[in-house]
Amino acid sequence: MELVGAHEIRVMLGGISKQRVYVITSHRNFPDPVADLMQGKVWRKADVEAWIREHRPELTTG
Repeated sequence: MELVGAHEIRVMLGGISKQRVYVITSHRNFPDPVADLMQGKVWRKADVEAWIREHRPELTTG
């Protein structure tokens, strides 16, 4: 299982700001994190990719 944190999500969403990624990941339609570590929350990469395909299709390739 691949996991991603806020930085990776920022990159996956086209280089958005830290503040914007916080707003997006806090939204109720964003996947729940699988863990909340001292360095921050982590999500399953597949869950984030599915969310991007549904909510930000312009960022998907192919």
